[in-house]
Amino acid sequence: MASLGKSPIRTTVHKGRGATYDPHNRFAPTHSVAEDDGWWREETSPTRATEVREETSKSALSWNRSPDLPFDRSLNPYRGCEHGCVYCYARPSHAYWDLSPGLDFETRLIARNGLVERLSEEFCKPGYVCRPINLSGNTDCYQPLEAKRQLTRQLLELLLACRHPVTIVTKSTLVLRDMDMLAEMAEHRLVRVFISLTSLDANMKRTLEPRAASPQARLKVIRELNTAGIPVGTLVSPVIPGLTDHEIERILEAASRAGARTASWMLLRLPHEVAPLFEAWLEAHYPERAAKVMSLIRQCRGGKAYDAQFGKRFRGEGIFADMIAQRFNRASRQWNFQSRSEQGLNTRDFRPPNAQGDLFY
Repeated sequence: MASLGKSPIRTTVHKGRGATYDPHNRFAPTHSVAEDDGWWREETSPTRATEVREETSKSALSWNRSPDLPFDRSLNPYRGCEHGCVYCYARPSHAYWDLSPGLDFETRLIARNGLVERLSEEFCKPGYVCRPINLSGNTDCYQPLEAKRQLTRQLLELLLACRHPVTIVTKSTLVLRDMDMLAEMAEHRLVRVFISLTSLDANMKRTLEPRAASPQARLKVIRELNTAGIPVGTLVSPVIPGLTDHEIERILEAASRAGARTASWMLLRLPHEVAPLFEAWLEAHYPERAAKVMSLIRQCRGGKAYDAQFGKRFRGEGIFADMIAQRFNRASRQWNFQSRSEQGLNTRDFRPPNAQGDLFY
C-alpha cells in the first residue's frame, strides 16, 4: 500500500510489468478507491496477461508543432507498449481510449490496422510536403507485438518504395529483423536509427523497462546496424536524477565503442498520471532512494514533479539539471558524438504512390 497524494493506493509488483497499479482514467466522470475493510480477499495474481484489440485507422500521421522536437510528424502502429517502461511519457494517452495509463498501457494494447492504406492516401494529397517521419512518437514500433503483426515492416516497405525518409527510435532487438530494408534505405539516405539507453544496469532494467531488451543486447544492435552501414545513434533517455544520472559517461562510452555516431539526452518527464506511477515504482523497488530521487526531480522542475513548458520540459532547470547538461556535453565531445538531427536525410527523391501506378491499393 502506497500513500500518494491524499488517498492510499493499493500497489502490487506484477512480474514482467512496470506499473504497480492502474490509476483511474482522468476523463471518466467517476472513479473508485479501494479500501481495506478487514475482510478476507483473494490475493492479486503476480502476473497479468497481454490483451490486443484491433483498430481500423482513420488517419496515419500524427502532427506536432513543438519547438523541442526535431520532427513535425510521427507514425504509431500501436497504442500502448508492452515494454512497460514505468516512466513512459506516453502513458497518459491511454486515457483517450477509456483505458488506464498504468497496467492497461502495457497489457491492453491496440493494433492499428489499415495504416499503409491511410499513409498512402496522405502521401497522395496535393499539399503533402516530404519531411522525415518519426517511428514512433507514442509507442515502440518494435515492441514484442510487432514480431507477429509486422505493421512496422509493412510501413517500412511503403516508405522505401516511396523514397520517404524516416527516423526510428527503439529499445528492441527486433529492429535487426528489418536490416535488409534499412540497409537499402541507408544507401539512399532515407533512414536513421536511434537506440535508447537508460541504464547499463541489467538488474535495474528488469523493473524499470521490464520487457525491453537488455542493455548489452541494445549495444549489440548498435554494433550490427553500424556494421551494416545503417546510421545509428543513441538517446540517453530519460536521465533520472539520483538513479541513473551517474551512468551518463559510461553509457556514452559504451555506445561510442559500439558504433553510435550521434547522441542526445532527455531529462525524466512525469506528466499527468506518470508522476504517481513512477513514485509508486520507486517506493516498491528503491524505497531507500525514493525521497532523494523525487527531491532531485523537483529541484530540476521548479519545485514540481513536472514542468511542461517548451524549452524546459526536456532539459529541466536549476543547478542539478545544468550539471547533467555539462557532463553530457563534455562526454559527447570526448567520444566525438554529433547532436541528433534529422537534417541530411533525402527528401528530394520522394514519389507518392499515385506516381507509381497505385502500387499500394
